[in-house]
Amino acid sequence: MDFNTALLHQNFGSDRCSGSTLAPIYQVSAFSQDSAEKLEAVFNNKAPGFAYTRIANPTNDSFERRIASLEKGIGAVACSSGMAAVTISLLNILHAGDEVIASAGLFGGTIDLFHDLEAFGITTRFVTEVTAESVREQLNEKTKAVFTELIGNPKLNVVDLKAVADAAHEGGVPFIVDSTTATPYLVHPFDFGADIVVHSSSKYINGSGSAISGLIVDSGNFPWDYARYKGLEEYRRFGKFAYIAKLRNGIWRNVGCCVAPATSFLNSLGLETLGLRMDRLCSNALQLSEFLQGFDGVSVNYPALKSSPYYDLVQKQLGGRGGAILTIDAGTKERAFKLINGLKYATIATNIGDIRTLVIHPESTIFTHSSKEQKEHAGIFEGTIRVSIGIEDIEDLKEDFEQAIKNI
Repeated sequence: MDFNTALLHQNFGSDRCSGSTLAPIYQVSAFSQDSAEKLEAVFNNKAPGFAYTRIANPTNDSFERRIASLEKGIGAVACSSGMAAVTISLLNILHAGDEVIASAGLFGGTIDLFHDLEAFGITTRFVTEVTAESVREQLNEKTKAVFTELIGNPKLNVVDLKAVADAAHEGGVPFIVDSTTATPYLVHPFDFGADIVVHSSSKYINGSGSAISGLIVDSGNFPWDYARYKGLEEYRRFGKFAYIAKLRNGIWRNVGCCVAPATSFLNSLGLETLGLRMDRLCSNALQLSEFLQGFDGVSVNYPALKSSPYYDLVQKQLGGRGGAILTIDAGTKERAFKLINGLKYATIATNIGDIRTLVIHPESTIFTHSSKEQKEHAGIFEGTIRVSIGIEDIEDLKEDFEQAIKNI
């Protein structure tokens, strides 16, 4: 089954009760059962069913099943935001005294999160880029996870998944990948050895900027050492489902970061056109990047350009598609602002993955609390503009960016 067919038919069918061709929105807090015994069984995972939306909901369940199947995982858990997904994916296995190896060029919010975890006794060893070599250099007995973005946002570095997964596994730790900017359309990280995948489904999966949510997907492939990951010990009876069983019955449920059923409905709608959108977005991003290379006074960064150091890896790992984000360096903040303000078809907003082109000056917004060193690690300078490409006609985008550049 090819990708677009899978989006519509894999692990999904009409609603069994009503015949609805879309999973209905079950916008309720609680679900009744026929007897006290049945509710007890549902609560204790001894019978299928639903009890309370914070724990499970049919609309959310349908969305989670579709994502798990699409990512080739054994299960998925939807969260209230992408940041919630990142946080809970880590806290499900971390304790005070543990360490994580992560890229110093992560999205600013994720960097802030890792610093927040220091208050709980969790240390992050930041590396300039997550490579097999940098992981091996930092691994020690306290390391409990390796975390990275597949395509950096907005640095646009591309991680060699197979090489890093092998290095992490040599040290006996799972490899957690934020695949938001790649999506399952470009790559299935589990095919390259990743163990856990997270998404900000607010972005490309949703596709229209209509809701905030996140996802955690478990491959079921990591051989958990229950002596090292003591929190999973009581879940070892679930076998390969131990991680996701702990997630559902532990911190995810107890923190209360469930997704709203209406959000899962919107995400399910967006998911069905993911392939069509990503094909257009990646094409537009490459064509606009190639076009902008011909202008003086600005430089462009896009991983599928032949001039990119990640070009070969993009061909091998991502099928030649570099995603839907590019960055432009206008040299100074003043020039960057003038270019942004001169665009007619780009919306100035702090999001990615929309169907319309979005632009932002990261240095003064999403990285405003970061140090100069942190910004540089993330590929952020005072003249940097992040462009989340949309589905507009490419000739219109070329014309728009050309006139804006010529007027700065």
